[in-house]
Amino acid sequence: MTRETSRHAPTFVARSPEDLLAVVPVVLGFAPTDSVVMLTFGGARPFHARVDLPHDPGDVAEVVGALVDPAVRHRVGRVVLVLYSGSDQPARRVANALARSLERSGIAVVDCLRTDGQRWFPLLGRHPGVPAHGVRYDVTGHRFAAEAVVEGFVTHASRDDLARSVAADPARVAAVEAALAGVDTSSGSWRDAALRMIRLVTTHTGLGTVATDDELAQLVGDLRVDEVLEMAVELLERETARDDVAFWTDVVRRTPAPALAGPAVLLAFAAWLAGHGALAWCALDRVVEVDADNAWAGLLARLLEQAVPPQVWGDLEPPGTDTDSHAHESPDVA
Repeated sequence: MTRETSRHAPTFVARSPEDLLAVVPVVLGFAPTDSVVMLTFGGARPFHARVDLPHDPGDVAEVVGALVDPAVRHRVGRVVLVLYSGSDQPARRVANALARSLERSGIAVVDCLRTDGQRWFPLLGRHPGVPAHGVRYDVTGHRFAAEAVVEGFVTHASRDDLARSVAADPARVAAVEAALAGVDTSSGSWRDAALRMIRLVTTHTGLGTVATDDELAQLVGDLRVDEVLEMAVELLERETARDDVAFWTDVVRRTPAPALAGPAVLLAFAAWLAGHGALAWCALDRVVEVDADNAWAGLLARLLEQAVPPQVWGDLEPPGTDTDSHAHESPDVA
């Protein structure tokens, strides 16, 4: 099951179903399909989340738990549910089960809609008088979308489109692969490699530039040393997360598979710090391609699954420490 939490988009005030339908792609970073989206309000640290819409009735309980558990943990007061589906039955089945569980947990469901991408339909008895064939809408020119563009937020056409934004670029990978042949990581200490990494990363993220093939080859070679990767993770900060996302996205797209895990971990954490959970999951997918048991990826996956906000950054222990097995099991972030 795929679950994503929202990025730090501008603040919007939704006053109509059309406003809600316009804001979802902006906060997620892509236009969802076959999905259950939950927008939360009233908690100490509100979040918004998406899961795949289950078509098998046996999977409904898992989806309900995936959304209700973090809402309860973060003491959310109110939610809006938007279900993306061309079929009424699976959407209504999930909406009913989810609304019951939320309300039993003391969380009010303010609104609940289904959309097929062109028309919206009320669920749970909201919006009386809406015709059975739904209400046609078009949010392509909505002011929320325009405001997001002004703020520099890119909204992708789909999750697949978002995933392609971090996919390998074969020609550029080949260029770095050739440069790797000339990289010597056997000489010098890991501290030398860490200092080299810090200088390169801080220079390029500060200037908004990209590494040359030779620089990138040396960087990804150095990141294969555990201590260097941990220091690179420690360099990440919420205040500069968007710059870090831009830099590490470029690195991930150009890195050969044998050296991919470290850069993809760094992109995933940078995306989480930027509040872009969907991009973080896409980056984690790239990690799993080459290292299914990566400890850093496991740590971030737990944070994302529990909707842990980036505000806890700095209090986390790296994977493999004595506290890792229990400190992140149920973090108190409310």
